[in-house]
Amino acid sequence: MNILVTGAAGFIGANLIKEIFRRFDCPAVVGIDNMNDYYDPRLKEARLEELLSYEDFIFIKGNIADKELIDRVFNQYEPQIVVNMAAQAGVRYSIINPDAYIEANLIGFYNILEACRHSYERYQGGVNHLVFASSSSVYGANKKVPYSTDDKVDNPVSLYAATKMSNELMARAYSKLYDIPTTGLRFFTVYGPAGRPDMAYFEFTDKLLKGEKIQIFNYGNCQRDFTYIDDIVEGVARVMQKAPQRSVGEDGLPLPPYAIYNIGNSSPENLLDFVAILQEELVRAEVLPADYDFESHKELVPMQPGDVPVTFADTSALERDFGFKPSTSLRKGLRAFVEWYKDFYLEK
Repeated sequence: MNILVTGAAGFIGANLIKEIFRRFDCPAVVGIDNMNDYYDPRLKEARLEELLSYEDFIFIKGNIADKELIDRVFNQYEPQIVVNMAAQAGVRYSIINPDAYIEANLIGFYNILEACRHSYERYQGGVNHLVFASSSSVYGANKKVPYSTDDKVDNPVSLYAATKMSNELMARAYSKLYDIPTTGLRFFTVYGPAGRPDMAYFEFTDKLLKGEKIQIFNYGNCQRDFTYIDDIVEGVARVMQKAPQRSVGEDGLPLPPYAIYNIGNSSPENLLDFVAILQEELVRAEVLPADYDFESHKELVPMQPGDVPVTFADTSALERDFGFKPSTSLRKGLRAFVEWYKDFYLEK
């Protein structure tokens, strides 16, 4: 079966496509990405170059907010599995450039849903499973931890979170109305080699290397459930293979074949501990010298707008349904990132 992955040159999308080729036998993987310059375009170009080495990879440069493009892709390639990873990510940037979030996360996702809806009329079988990226940000101002998919999510503290909540509501409605098997995945602070430069671990490394100060929000009293990219990809790959079952309710109408899961490490790390491990790995890899004065390059600052003090995933549903629990330690993950960073930015 053909598989469509949007956001194909993105951090998660590119790693997922490599995993698809490793473990699935499929005629083609079609990838869409607009290759925007939200962050260093060399990263997307490097990821894409690696993907183009796969004979059965088809790349289409374009924006999922372009409805004609999406309809054309579905008509031509007839995907049976659709994985929507394309999105405008980031909490801070949603304050600076809200238009990007409305375009990618709302209009773009609507186009994907509409194409899935009409797939049943356009080609045999239509879409068997739509998998889409949500975010731990949907939990917003919730006080209860760990965050469970059974919790209410009606307290967004950023536009980014609000768009991801909207994605979940839109997907559930389409699943109900058009019987589309759909799974949403709430990712928790994804990190690793060739990740997004706007994430703290990457940004801190850049600034320390330049001799600039790093800002540690909420005076270091934040906790994050850091999840290594390989664990995220393993979770997505397992979910792709098991779509929610279609069924009929007592009223004779379809029940929405819809599910939502957290994918997180279930082990929140204090930001100061996280910074300490990053420092140690930068010295170990000789990216920074052993006598680097880290203390003079740290600045403890108040919480930034749109942020939350803690993220913590309850992954019991993922474990129950897929037998999988992310477990990569922060040190192992940061070591892999630092080694990649040294190779990509310093040695090349």
